[in-house]
Order: sequence, then C-alpha cells, then structure tokens
Amino acid sequence: MPYRKPPAVVMGLAALTLLLGACAGQSAAQSAGQSGPAGTGQAGQQSTFSTTDMDRFYGQKPAFKPCDAPKPTPDAPAVKAECARLKVPLDYRNPKGRQAELALLRVPARGKDPIGSLLVNPGGPGFPGTEHAALTAAAWARSPITERFHIVGFDPRGVGASKPALDCFTDAERERDVKLSSIPAGVDDWTKQETRRLVEQCAKRSGGKQVLAHVGTRDVARDMDVLRQALGDEKLSFAGSSYGTRLGAVYAEMFPRKVRALVLDGAMDPLKDTYERRVQQATGMQRSFERMAASCAAKPDCPLGAEPGRATKAFQKLVRPLIDKPARTSDGRGLTYGQAVVGVVTAMYSKALWPAAIAGIAELKAGKGDTLLKLRDAYHGRTADGAYPNSLEATMAINCLDEDRHTPKEETASSRAWNKAAPFSDSGRPIKEARDGCEHWPVKPTLGYPYATGIKGLPDTLTVSVTGDAATPHEGGINLARTLGGSLLTVEGEQHGALLAGNACVNKIVSAYLIDLRSPAEGARCKL
Repeated sequence: MPYRKPPAVVMGLAALTLLLGACAGQSAAQSAGQSGPAGTGQAGQQSTFSTTDMDRFYGQKPAFKPCDAPKPTPDAPAVKAECARLKVPLDYRNPKGRQAELALLRVPARGKDPIGSLLVNPGGPGFPGTEHAALTAAAWARSPITERFHIVGFDPRGVGASKPALDCFTDAERERDVKLSSIPAGVDDWTKQETRRLVEQCAKRSGGKQVLAHVGTRDVARDMDVLRQALGDEKLSFAGSSYGTRLGAVYAEMFPRKVRALVLDGAMDPLKDTYERRVQQATGMQRSFERMAASCAAKPDCPLGAEPGRATKAFQKLVRPLIDKPARTSDGRGLTYGQAVVGVVTAMYSKALWPAAIAGIAELKAGKGDTLLKLRDAYHGRTADGAYPNSLEATMAINCLDEDRHTPKEETASSRAWNKAAPFSDSGRPIKEARDGCEHWPVKPTLGYPYATGIKGLPDTLTVSVTGDAATPHEGGINLARTLGGSLLTVEGEQHGALLAGNACVNKIVSAYLIDLRSPAEGARCKL
C-alpha cells in the first residue's frame, strides 16, 4: 500500500470509533465563548478562578528535546522530532488542584522564517496527536507548509502518553473482544450491571472518577489554548481531521479571537445530535457498502454476487452464522460476527481498501476469517503480540462527556435506526434492550448540541469535505462550513478525509490558506 494512503485510513478509524462507539450523553448547555485565558468551567458554568490562577500554566515554556519520531510505514520519510510535556489543570474550575500532563511532539519548520506552530489532531477522540504530527510532517515533507510551520501534535488528556491515561480493560479482555460500543445491538448488549462495572473499572484503572469527569472536548479545547500560549503563538493555527473538526470548532466557539486559521477535514456535523449523526453515518456506510458491492459485481466470482441490489442479503447470509460459530483463522483466534462487521466497515473509509474487504468476504465464503480479522485488528490498533493501545477505550470514555446520554429506550431506538439505515451490519437478532455504556458516568455530558453556533469575531475557516465520505458524510461538512461562516472545499472521492491524501489540488488550496490566509473561491472543488 502506498505511503500516502494510511493517513486517510487512520482518520477514518478515528471517526468510526467516535460514532460507532459513542457513549451517548444528555445535552448540556453550551459554554459561553471566551477569548482570554480564564475560559469557562463545565458547559454552561462560568469559571470562578482568576487570570492569576492560570498564569503558571499559560507561562510555561516546554523544554523540547530531540526524540525518535514514530514511522507510520517502513518507507515513510524520516523526520527530526522534538518532544516535551505540558501541564494543565485537571479541572479548570480548580486550577490549584490536581494536574494533567500532556505529551507533545514537534517537527521544526524546514525554513528559516517560520510563521509559527501548526497544531494538528488526527481525531478519535482517542487517537494520539504526537504520532499524527510525525505522520503529517512526513506526508508534507516537501510542502511549503512544513517549511513555514513547526508541526506540533499533542496527546489529548487521557490519550496515548499523556498522564493520567484512560484505561478500562486489559489486553486479555480486549483480545476477547470486550464490548466497547452499543452497536451492533442485539448480539451482546450491555446489562445494567455491566454498565455499572464499566465505570468502576475505568475509574480504577485511569486514576479515579475525577479523571473520568474531565476528559471532554471542552476540557481539551482549554488545553489547546494553554498550549498555543506555551508555544509562543498569539493566535492558533490548527489542522484537525475527523473528530479533530469538532475539537477545532469548539475551540473556535470558546476562543474565537485567538484563532488565526482552522483547517477542518472530514467534518463532524455540529448541528446534529448523537441519534441524528448515527443515522447520518449509518446511511453513509450503507452507501459505501453498496458502491463497493457494485464494483465487486462487475468482476467474475464476486463473493457478494453479480446483482449489487442483493449484496446486503448475501453479506448477511455469510456473517450472521458467525454469531453462533466463529470462522476459523490461522492464528486460532477465530473471527466472530462483530469482528467481521468491523473488518468490513473499516474498509468503508477508503476505496483503496475495498479489494481487501472483498477478498476477506470471499475468504469467509470458504470458511476462513484471516483477512477480515486483520482489518479488525488494524481498527483496534492491535500489535502482532496481542497488545492494544488505549485509543478505543479513551474514545469511549471521552464520548461519555461529549455525546447525548440515552435512556435504554432511547438507545434501543437509536440502535434500531442504525440497523434500518445500514442493514448490511444488522445481526438479524431482535434488539430487546440496548443500553448506553455511559449511563452511570460520574458527571453529565459537557459538550451540548448544537455547538459552535453564532460565533462572533471568528476569522475565515476552511472546511475540507469529501463527497463519498462514509464516516463523516458530506452533509456534515456543508453544515460545519455554513455554521462557522467559513469557506468550503468540496473534494470528489470515496474516502474519509483528504488532507493527507497527497492530492495536488487539495495541497495547493490548503497551503495558500494556512500560509497566506488566502481562502478558496466559493464553490471550490478538487478530485481525488
């Protein structure tokens, strides 16, 4: 697989995690926009601390030292990286209390006259930004962006190498495919006792319930403003992908006058609540599945058959028996129904992965599950020795503060709506009662829907949206650009996100915006 492809896949997995694994939450009042360091407390609560309380955080000067940058693929260009750590209040309403520590990675600008730092985020919300910064710098190794900007990534609070880190399960539990989401429903739904145990186990392994209460997007947006100041930038330049578009939009809402430039790629819709966005994404996933089936039907021996309209039923016929009897795999682990569906959904993030999914389905037809299991493992970040990063566990916990928290009745309705919109992933088992894994979380959600609306004093932003994006459908990109009053770059293609796709048209427009603050003309389009 060419080096330029993995970034889009990684960003896609992030969004899938966010929406499939959404621990839904109850809407909360939005925070008032702020342009100073004081910010706000929880959503709807004005903070009571003074600017002086925050001086020690905003006055930090991170001690960057040379470090080894992770390489996304063996053939990726090497980059020279520097690492540091940044302290932030765990609870911004009590800046004198417990602290969190963020891991930072910076790839210095190649040129002698840098504009400043470009902060990047890959999404998730549980994906580490340090790795993404190295990946971005490698993908843009010859871009004028890396000549004029230091590329900076941070692992958000609870994520990756930041401390405390969110941790809910052992590797052994992850290997047994412990439940991380209420979808697909009807096969192995959470019980009330399990949701109680989930929050207790997450709290015990993550540093206490106080940690679980302060890992939402609004907390991270405040961290970003501390980091902006610590990096010496008067205003923020930011490029966020997938969930990173939510983070960028919330920062814009809270600190509009501290924004220099925002590139938001693969946009989450700020106007739709959890239920509506799940249906939006399920519809996109079904569309991509049908497009994949059509491409398969044009070839001999397609495992989904020669009639694309019957592909969903053909797939159901192949995967539903796995509920009772997993398919055999060469490593002896076996392929379960849920793993098979996740494997195929993973391929919906990029047309480049369709052949792998089709090969996996053909293999499954022969009673084997190796290829689909490999796709599932890529989604989970599983290493060859069976180790798992905390990305999906962090996503689950963070979404407990971001998403609508559903009652069992609401969660059941949401799961049924998902199956109706994306029947290829329907288990065929009745959904008696689906439960929200976050129902016993120690605090109410803190994001609120809609968000990032009615912002005043915000400069032009650039939303990049792919027409065939299954994870964050194009409608969401249109809505985000309109809501922010910013520019929209429409990209024709079949993948999630386009920022790191290596496309000359996209690169030219994004570079002009970030470097010269020159926005594209209305109706601007590129083609992958």
